[in-house]
Amino acid sequence: MIRLAAAVTSVVPAEPTQQALGYPSLFLLVLIGALVPVVPTGALVSSAAVVAFHRTAPFSLALVFVTASLAAFLGDAMLYWLGRRGLRSKNGSRWLEAIRARAPEERLGQAQDRLADHGVAVLVLSRLVPAGRIPVMLACLLARWPLRRFARGNLPACLAWAVTYQLIGILGGSLFEEPWEGLVAAVALTVLLSTAPTAWRRLRRLIPAHRSD
Repeated sequence: MIRLAAAVTSVVPAEPTQQALGYPSLFLLVLIGALVPVVPTGALVSSAAVVAFHRTAPFSLALVFVTASLAAFLGDAMLYWLGRRGLRSKNGSRWLEAIRARAPEERLGQAQDRLADHGVAVLVLSRLVPAGRIPVMLACLLARWPLRRFARGNLPACLAWAVTYQLIGILGGSLFEEPWEGLVAAVALTVLLSTAPTAWRRLRRLIPAHRSD
């Protein structure tokens, strides 16, 4: 965790020349993280916000927000477009199969029910719920939502996501004088928020099993 916090300090560097490289790096990493789950994008945005808070805030904080939300929006739109192509193809596609693999049947069923009842509001909330984005995206794909309709709902979702994780970073940065301490706190809080729901579901499944014994 400390290594991750130290690595992301380069996302919002202090020097103007380095900043010109830092924000495109943030954009690229969040974009990749929206397409494939290899980048902890929430922790990345929170960490960038910590660094920005200790430097040229609020200007840097505004740039982090714009960069992160735009990259998330474009990444989601690209993934949705690739998924729609897979639905139209007779043989499917690797991207569609990857989306299906990341959406368990139980979560997909819940997402479909909520999408039918509440529409776009579910899409807006899906990015704020850990592991909620992909099942709702797949539900939109299976409901044959056009890309334009998905994009209209996904834009406020990405804005809310960027604000949430940036606030986590600002909180971490305000609690500690040293930027690296705020980075560690922000990353720890982000990891806790992302893993707590999964841990709670597993715990709920184990409790009935122990009672039956």
